[in-house]
Amino acid sequence: MIHLEHVNLIVRDIEETLTFYRAAFPHWSIRGGDKGEWSGKARNWIHFGDDYQYLAFGDNGVGENRDLAGHQVGLAHFAYVTDDITGVMQRLTEAGFSIAKDGMDDEYRQNIYFLDPNGYEVEFVQYNTDIPTLRNRY
Repeated sequence: MIHLEHVNLIVRDIEETLTFYRAAFPHWSIRGGDKGEWSGKARNWIHFGDDYQYLAFGDNGVGENRDLAGHQVGLAHFAYVTDDITGVMQRLTEAGFSIAKDGMDDEYRQNIYFLDPNGYEVEFVQYNTDIPTLRNRY
């Protein structure tokens, strides 16, 4: 078996970034962190998640993220499955984040996209069926 354990994201400010991800994942916590060096530049880093998955944040980011409407190589978005998409949307909007774009209309799933403070697009999806052929219609 293989599963995704973590994604390592370079960000501008860890605390600002945590505002978004704490709203999305209220059950997650900081697993660890430290100071270090990344490619010759000092940085702080943390691992934010649960016992099985996490996001790694390093705070030495400069510049802007890729244009999500453009065609540059790079991360387009990453997605998380939830069983309470309404709660995720409510927590994120209450934390000051706007919906970046609506998901598709489908009776078997709901999805929505938000941008974190660093310009990473994060999709949240709730499936309304366990039948793979219905969940994975395109």
